[in-house]
Formats: sequence, C-alpha cells, structure tokens
Amino acid sequence: MPEGAFSKIGLLMPAGQQRRSNNAKRLAAALRAKVGKAIADYGMLDDGDKVMVCLSGGKDSYTMLDMLLSLQRKAPVSFELVAVNLDQKQPGFPEHVLPDYLRELGVPYHIIEQDTHSVVTRVVPAGKTMCGLCSRLRRGSLYTFAHAHGFDKIALGHHRDDIVETLFLNLFHGGRMKAMPPKLRSDNGKHMVIRPLAYCAESDIERYARARVFPIIPCNLCGSQSNLQRVQIKNMLAEWERQQPGRVERIFRAMQNIDPSQLADGTLFDFKAL
Repeated sequence: MPEGAFSKIGLLMPAGQQRRSNNAKRLAAALRAKVGKAIADYGMLDDGDKVMVCLSGGKDSYTMLDMLLSLQRKAPVSFELVAVNLDQKQPGFPEHVLPDYLRELGVPYHIIEQDTHSVVTRVVPAGKTMCGLCSRLRRGSLYTFAHAHGFDKIALGHHRDDIVETLFLNLFHGGRMKAMPPKLRSDNGKHMVIRPLAYCAESDIERYARARVFPIIPCNLCGSQSNLQRVQIKNMLAEWERQQPGRVERIFRAMQNIDPSQLADGTLFDFKAL
C-alpha cells in the first residue's frame, strides 16, 4: 500500500461510521485515563507484578482486560497479565467463547472448572437469593488458584456504580457504612485484590462493550434473579440520577472525603476525649 494510504482510509468511511469510530476512540481514551488514575491513586500495581485478571464473560471484566492490556503497553512499570475464568458448570454455558476470544487476543489464560452451580442450586431454596453463597464459593476458588500459581494481585471488574450500590446495600440491610474499596487485602492476609474500574461509570462501560462487540456470556445464576436487593438499589440510584444527573458520582466522591468526627463511630474518633 502506498505511503500515506492509511491516513486516507478515514476519509473513505461513511460519515456516520466515522463518527462512531471517533466516539469509540474518545470513550476508550476516557476509560483508560480513569483506570490509570485509579491504579496510580491507590498504588494498585507494582513493578514485576503477576496479575490474575478475573474474566467472567460480562461487559465489566472484558472492559477491565482491555484497559489493562492497553496500559500494559505504556505503563512506567512492567506487569504480567493472565486471564482466569471460573467455569461454574452452568447448564448451557458456552465453554468455547472465552478460550477462543483470549487465544485471538494472544492473552495467556486458565479456565478453572468447578461445579459450584450444583452446590448453589441444591443449597439455596427456590426463590431465595443465590448471590451470597455463589460469591463465597467463587471467591474461594479464585483465591485458592491465585495462591497456588503465585499471583501478586487479583483484579476484579467492579466499577464505580457497583461500589456505590454496595454502600447502600450495607447501609439499608446491614446497618454498616461499608462498600468495596478499590484495593483490599483479603481477610487471611494472603491476597491483594484490586478494582481498576473503580472510577468508571457503568454507563460508559456499557457503551464501550457495545462498541467493541464483546462476546458477552449471560449469568444464569445471580444475574438472572429479578428479586435481588442489589437490583432495587440499582433502580433507586438510576431514578436519583435521572432526577439529578451526577448524583452517583458525588456519592462516590463523598466516600473519598470522609470526616470521622462528623459521624458517630467511637472507634474512628475519640469523642470521649472531647
């Protein structure tokens, strides 16, 4: 192809397609900047890290992998990425989708096969929420694999909206002001969990996933339940956002700007000494 021909390709694209392409590039750049800032703000990655990227087949984990791969090429530190999927043996799960996708990308990967689906459906009564047990089993499997294979960090695809939703779940149903931190050491002290999408809005991730045409794999366990408390919280926040755009972002910022003396937790502030 003659020199300069690549620069002319964009001129031959239909106007609508070119606008969509430009919008997708801007969105990718914005997401990448937010992921990079979250990583820097919370010290998520160190030189030489071996990172286990937990890939579920949903829009969030696909986006996280994309962003980390992009940053890996330009980051000031060197880190290794390995995609790991937990095949929970859900009926009809398309086992070929993730391996095919990851091979095409050239990303090293592991598939953990563990029939947690049967355990959850056997133990949890019909109509009851499966999320708690499913999450514990999944987390245990991933932590065990990470420890056995020497991973330094475990990257999860939770985004800003997940974090805010969890705050209200704990507030309304647990009586605690607690959410998902962008960086967390596991209770046993053996694992460091990071959430690179902590600054990213779910709506932006949805747009990016559509633009990238990820091969989304739906969840037939937790993701299929319409009676979840998290769904109710999500609907509440969506209504708030419609009434006052930017409210969810302000709530997240408030979680970064806490004044213990203005609350009531005596373990965080010595009220008795006042």
